[in-house]
Amino acid sequence: MSPVQSYQRLFALTGPLYVLIAFVGRIPLAMSQIASLLAVTAATGSYTAGGVTAGALAVANAIGAPVAGGLTDRLGQRPVLLVQSVVGTLGLGVLAWMTLVHDPSAAWWPLPVVAAVGGAFVPQVGTMARVRWRPISRRRSDDPRVMDAAFSYEGAADEASFVIGPALVGLVAAVSAPVISLVVAAVLLGAFGTWFALHPTGSLVGPAPASATRAARLLTPALVLLAATQLSIGMVFGSVQTGTSVLATQAGMPGMTGLLHGLLGVGSVLAGLAVVAVPETFPHARRLRLFTGALLVLSLPLLLVDTLTGLTLALLALGFAIAPSMITTFALAERSTPARRLGAAMTLLAAATGAGYAVGAGLAGRLADLAGHRPAFAVTVGATVLAFTLALAGSRLLRRAPAEATSGVADAAAEQETVPASA
Repeated sequence: MSPVQSYQRLFALTGPLYVLIAFVGRIPLAMSQIASLLAVTAATGSYTAGGVTAGALAVANAIGAPVAGGLTDRLGQRPVLLVQSVVGTLGLGVLAWMTLVHDPSAAWWPLPVVAAVGGAFVPQVGTMARVRWRPISRRRSDDPRVMDAAFSYEGAADEASFVIGPALVGLVAAVSAPVISLVVAAVLLGAFGTWFALHPTGSLVGPAPASATRAARLLTPALVLLAATQLSIGMVFGSVQTGTSVLATQAGMPGMTGLLHGLLGVGSVLAGLAVVAVPETFPHARRLRLFTGALLVLSLPLLLVDTLTGLTLALLALGFAIAPSMITTFALAERSTPARRLGAAMTLLAAATGAGYAVGAGLAGRLADLAGHRPAFAVTVGATVLAFTLALAGSRLLRRAPAEATSGVADAAAEQETVPASA
């Protein structure tokens, strides 16, 4: 089956409208951080205020996402996503209003507080969409390649959203004012986040019996290893953005930073869509070794670049290894996690990626202050070394994890069935 046929089969399970809703629903998260940075900086005249506000939103989302994921496992997706969409929309809207009426001479500390509250509730639509594909595929198709196609698509869709989101912010800010981009993000979240929550596929991830949730173990060694891998990939994102900003500024073109960083997503989207062509006979644990190894090799040219042309080529090449690595990590988590803990597992990996971004950006920024763009990109290379090392060291663990997860759930179910008999 060709990749095109695989995606045609996948989208036929839900119809194109659901695919559109789930894609647009993840764009507000991709917009919110940079929109708050630009809006608050413009309103206060302080880069510190903008940076703290954007950081508060990002950190709160990284903390809130696993909590919300765990709640979806217990209560179902629909009620949790509805609350997140409504409160997140209000949070972004209030932040936009406070930014609009802010007096530059007034204290700016309330802005990051509001941003943190709003950010904690902005839903991780991409991770929730990943969770839905398991029950969708099991109800309507018994082909195991459907899940591979689903995770390939979702990985590419996430990458595309984080290219389109910042680009949309830049477009809105260019034709109006930065604060309007926050309003657009709030409107998109209110419309498409709510629509995603209410879509009929949401009912496939319903409330779980309390006993089922308690019996399923979440923090397995395999999931911890996969979260660490995602942390290292997040460090790649953060350090690359910092190094790109430094080199673009040195070249006298700081405005090119967003466009150059977006090149990373171009290659990533293309490679992510192509992952579905990898045969099922090629095990996922081996794929992770291959893709993270490619990530390491393709990051090395960053240590040699001194021009924006060289950086352009290096970023395009590096992107081709990012989405395949992330897709494989999430696919391994899906195969290694009991169905009733999948929401928590997926949001945990997403949170690890966000935390890695913060670590990578902070460390690269500190080193860039000392010696420019090359030490910042050395953080990128170090992060890829970490990812490859984890894939190598955890290969045996990842091969065993799916079978252990299945047997663990079966044992728990058998134990629950024997309790009433002995009572």
